[in-house]
Amino acid sequence: MTSPIMNQIGAVFIPVSDIERSKLWYSKLLGLPIDEEVLFGHLYVVPMEGPGIVLDSKIFTSESVLNTPAFHLNTKDIDAAYDFVKAIGAEILTDIENDHWFNFKDPDGNVLMICRF
Repeated sequence: MTSPIMNQIGAVFIPVSDIERSKLWYSKLLGLPIDEEVLFGHLYVVPMEGPGIVLDSKIFTSESVLNTPAFHLNTKDIDAAYDFVKAIGAEILTDIENDHWFNFKDPDGNVLMICRF
């Protein structure tokens, strides 16, 4: 039997407490213009290349915070990425490990990862 489910990730949902604050923070983190509206009062679809990120304030609870990275963001320059994340005030959780990756938190405490590729 052939599966009707595609072997693709469409989007990753991130629980956030304040959709407007998170929309601004993620746009700044990724260097994106803020030109998309909040959908249904609680969803912001971050314009990405490849699988999407959906910020969702309706699913946020203190228990829903991502305590381990559910995905990683790519960079060509891990040192510059580390310095940038630090400069925008994110809580850095690890040093750059193996000259390849580091973890940090978004304003709601979700753990994110950036990897050099």
